[in-house]
Amino acid sequence: MNKSKKQLLAGPYLIWIIGFILLPLLMIVYYAFTESDGSFTLENITAITSHANFSALLLSLELGVLCTVICLVLAYPLAMILNGMQIKNQSFVVFIFMLPMWMNFMLRLMAWKQLLAKNGVLNVFLSTLGLPNLSIMNTTMAVVLGMVYDFLPFMILPIYNSMGRIRKDWIEAAKDLGANNITIFIKIILPLTLSGVISGIVMVFVPSLTSFAISQILGGGKVLLIGNVIEQDFIHGSQWHAGSGLSIVLMIFVLISMALTGLFGKDEEGGTALW
Repeated sequence: MNKSKKQLLAGPYLIWIIGFILLPLLMIVYYAFTESDGSFTLENITAITSHANFSALLLSLELGVLCTVICLVLAYPLAMILNGMQIKNQSFVVFIFMLPMWMNFMLRLMAWKQLLAKNGVLNVFLSTLGLPNLSIMNTTMAVVLGMVYDFLPFMILPIYNSMGRIRKDWIEAAKDLGANNITIFIKIILPLTLSGVISGIVMVFVPSLTSFAISQILGGGKVLLIGNVIEQDFIHGSQWHAGSGLSIVLMIFVLISMALTGLFGKDEEGGTALW
């Protein structure tokens, strides 16, 4: 196949990128740096410094970091257990974790709302056992639970895939040389799975930072994240310029976090040896 035919095949992808990525991004940039009359302004960007917006951004960062840490703590041991089970059909494991993702996102959130409600399934079960009810709904705890539930598979899968590339003979050779389980984990397993950990951190932190539907449904509007502020500007307030400015600021935070995690992964990968 000659070069011109290859470029022709790439045409649909190029149209898709321009139409659904570049053009919307350019529109956001335009609205972020202009007023309603088209004049240039930085007020839409500096609006992040207001008390309400800055508090929402800090809470988004806090919950994003917390969700990422919880997902990592849960996912890494689970990935090690699954890898140790030596399941022949690894695609079945992937299928099990991706199966909930096939259900509509909003339906899954509504299911959690029914579970955590005051008269929901969880409190009915606790009442049956004679235990006190839990008031979790419309709190940050409910939002974090929803985030962890939704984003946990995105942490498990890359770590599990990276563990699947570790050869058994490396572990056996380390044991033959007198290495204990802790040494094997620190010197072999952790360095070789670091790329999966970094990928999982990015795949969890970015959507949790930009989330707004989870806090809206499980937080009952009482947990205001930066995503909720942007959503209100675009949909309810029709303030596209203000929403675009906040979106640019949020995008900068996302890019910085991705750059830092990528840099950390490169440093660890380049500076860690097997022994």
